[in-house]
Amino acid sequence: MVEEDTTKTSEMTSIEIVIGKILRIGVILSGTIITIGVIILSLQQNQQANTLPTSLTSLVHDLCSLEPYAIIMLGLFLLILTPVLRVAASIYAFFRGGDKLYGYITTLVLIILFCGMALGFAEM
Repeated sequence: MVEEDTTKTSEMTSIEIVIGKILRIGVILSGTIITIGVIILSLQQNQQANTLPTSLTSLVHDLCSLEPYAIIMLGLFLLILTPVLRVAASIYAFFRGGDKLYGYITTLVLIILFCGMALGFAEM
């Protein structure tokens, strides 16, 4: 019984470490992308008038053209996506740890987050 508790504790600790890494990597990656976009914007500011992408297709097109505002928006999107990934990892951790109630509650939170993002994309 004690050995099983120790195994569960070490497994939960490793899951928490993975969740921490997800948050750290997401923030560093999004910060780096935003910084690259700001640098490109400062280098191109006098050359052309940049516009903000207003739809998902224009965002992808502008990213392919290395437009600075699109790059900054990608970094912001990744920054917003980082806690969503943390919620998804928490669902796994709760169900793996046997805590079904919190697993269901966290799944509901993830569904609400996806609905909010879908509504946001619909307004784009």
